[in-house]
Amino acid sequence: MEVLQTDSWHEALELKAAQPEAVPIAGGTDLMVELNFDRIRPEVVLDLTRIGELTDWGPENGRLRVGAGVTYARLIAELGERLPGLAIASRTVGSPQIRNRGTVGGNLGTSSPAGDALPPLFASDTEVELASRSGTRRIPVAEFVTGPKQNCIADDELIAAFHIAPADGPQQFAKIGTRNAMVIAVCSLALAIWPERQRVAACIGSAGPTPIRADEAERFIAGVLDEHDLWSKRTPIPETALANFGGLVEKAARPIDDVRGTARYRHHALGVLGRRTLAWAWEAYRCA
Repeated sequence: MEVLQTDSWHEALELKAAQPEAVPIAGGTDLMVELNFDRIRPEVVLDLTRIGELTDWGPENGRLRVGAGVTYARLIAELGERLPGLAIASRTVGSPQIRNRGTVGGNLGTSSPAGDALPPLFASDTEVELASRSGTRRIPVAEFVTGPKQNCIADDELIAAFHIAPADGPQQFAKIGTRNAMVIAVCSLALAIWPERQRVAACIGSAGPTPIRADEAERFIAGVLDEHDLWSKRTPIPETALANFGGLVEKAARPIDDVRGTARYRHHALGVLGRRTLAWAWEAYRCA
């Protein structure tokens, strides 16, 4: 195996263009598992850990541009108030050692439907910035992830960053696993309340080939909040509406039976998560 190393982003793009088969590595928390289990054996690995630009973040045109190399630990510590849903999800990733190495850029590159960072990115209408020697492009994350562990990165491209709106209301992330920590999600749900847009966004994880926006549930709860003028009154959401929202989240899922759980269990669990996360986030909005 050949390992290419550079501390220059420009040179990294040149190397990727010259050897498009090169597999990028940053934190390595996904790639090294595949290597250790001999599931893949790339001939060339491109080490991105020395590239400073990938570890930067900052405001850009009203959003946040977060470099693909920003670790989960830094995201929690430095961006927790601005991106609370993504921070909550990041806290569920592996162990402290994994969070100190793993990156959201790696989660995007792996594109696993069980990736903990993906549902909050979907619920925030995040855009992924892809770069190559010929230039950059930005693509909505819902279009970027095309299938289980599949995405639209071209052979000569690398993930540079993601662009995400800072929260203007409460956000939640909840995950079901076979134990309390260091576990791949049986299913998960990210929920974001956007008061300025007067809408609620919800995205399901690990219950379909890709993360799934619960569009029907979002439309339903938007109608309830508008009909009862709850955005201004800030009164509790009726229990029947919470239950119906959970039912529509459950309906949106497309799970399978596997070693971590049955499709029936995932459907039921997501209904519960839908009710709970909406109730938690709305209560935080009411008390803000």
